[in-house]
Amino acid sequence: MASAKVKEEVEQRNIALAAKCRAEHTFPTEKLTSFDFYKSIGSPKYVVAPMVDQSELAWRILSRRYNADLCYSPMFNAKLFAKEEKYRDEHWAGLKDGLGGGGPNDRPLIVQFCANDPEYLLQAALMVAPYCDAVDINLGCPQHIARRGHYGSFLMEDWPLISSLISTLHKHLPIPVTAKIRVFPEAEKTVAYAKMVVDAGAQILVVHGRLREMKGHLTGVADWEKIRLVREAVGHRVPVIANGNILYHEDLARCMEKTGCNGVMSAEGNLYNPAIFTPELPHSWKLAEEYLAICDEHNTKLAYTRGHLFKIFRPSLVIHTDLRTELGMATTREELWTITRKLKERLIQDEQTSRMAGESFEGRVDDQGFPILPHWLAQPYFRQPMPDQNKKEAGQEGASKTDTSTTTSGAKRTADEAAQGEDGENVAASPSGKVKKIKPKKTKVQANLCQSGQCLNTFSAKCVHQRCKGCCRLHQRETSIFDCESHPIRSMMQKQQPKGDSQEMTVAVAVDAPVPVDASLTTAGEEKST
Repeated sequence: MASAKVKEEVEQRNIALAAKCRAEHTFPTEKLTSFDFYKSIGSPKYVVAPMVDQSELAWRILSRRYNADLCYSPMFNAKLFAKEEKYRDEHWAGLKDGLGGGGPNDRPLIVQFCANDPEYLLQAALMVAPYCDAVDINLGCPQHIARRGHYGSFLMEDWPLISSLISTLHKHLPIPVTAKIRVFPEAEKTVAYAKMVVDAGAQILVVHGRLREMKGHLTGVADWEKIRLVREAVGHRVPVIANGNILYHEDLARCMEKTGCNGVMSAEGNLYNPAIFTPELPHSWKLAEEYLAICDEHNTKLAYTRGHLFKIFRPSLVIHTDLRTELGMATTREELWTITRKLKERLIQDEQTSRMAGESFEGRVDDQGFPILPHWLAQPYFRQPMPDQNKKEAGQEGASKTDTSTTTSGAKRTADEAAQGEDGENVAASPSGKVKKIKPKKTKVQANLCQSGQCLNTFSAKCVHQRCKGCCRLHQRETSIFDCESHPIRSMMQKQQPKGDSQEMTVAVAVDAPVPVDASLTTAGEEKST
């Protein structure tokens, strides 16, 4: 009885809040649903994914210039958004002044929230409803922080809660509600899950074709077949958008053909090449300059800007490592402009040198069939696969004995091995020339090398990014994801975690990885898509 009374009180509050929002703002008399809504926003085919701190206004403006039909906001924490004005002001520019993000030029726009409480979710959604076209619920974030906060993909087993979150918005929100999901290992369960989400009231369904466990070095390849099955099951009821394996422009058409979906969403492909929705392969420095000019106009946060420059310039920073360090240490937008101009001069020179040498990249592919592109062009990022942990010890010891140039400790072990006798016992020569046996020393196993690409240090076993301390902290600054407990940057962690709330600010992941010729051969990096 008490539970029914509480539910009734909550329902009355929801009705009052929704009525207040409708009274203060203008909305269509009839809320559009499903394909009518999809057509009203232009039947978008090319969609920029919601990415924490990465799909901000400046990036959306840049992406729209390069053929993006629909953009999502970064993922916001619904409870923090509803309760804390400071959080809202930081993440939704101009909300209190009625400006609403980017205004009428930033449309169509879908705002995404993570949540586990329908009432807080509705409160937050009503605040942004006048300034966007729909509100999306994040059901796909696989990060540990999502596990602790109980949201994202860690709601996948709680179907009643998911249904309540969606149906509350569907009933009370004056604009449509959409949802973004991940798949289950079982195709049948994935289809049943998608049907439940649509039954609850989702008017567009985005399907990320990866499991919850597929992240970081375990990202792997998204399953387009499961997306196709979802499309066949619910595609007659709502538009379905595919997400995953979109790193090149050609992947867009392939994905739509294989899945039959209405549109394709890109996260990481868009981050490394915001022109991915066009056939262009632009110079990275041109994209960087264009983006910086937009950031100057809209006063974009430095952390967001720097993170995007790291991704746009990634192929070049592997070569011009001194500028990578400068970029990581930059504290003003003027410094970012200076570094961009320096790198521009070098890349122009690199391209001219390559042309004079007669080097051609046309038709060149690697051993897995992916195009080999010059480092001055925007291009996707392929993350190195995680070493086989079952063979880790044998591989490490073998590497330390054969590679004497890697580290000084490796060289030392090689010298020790050279002093071993034929019977395997260590021997040493005395001043008199006599050989005496000495006790064998235990050889310290050489740890794996730092995964940053150029560093010759070893990484900590506890480092989630498999990097040494310096490279890990630089990597966290590059990606704006401060999630390594072994190498914490406490000042940045505190900025991302507002005090006084148990539900922490979200750090999410990227979604796009390529489909290789042999899917078992490679994986692509997973970034901050939700």
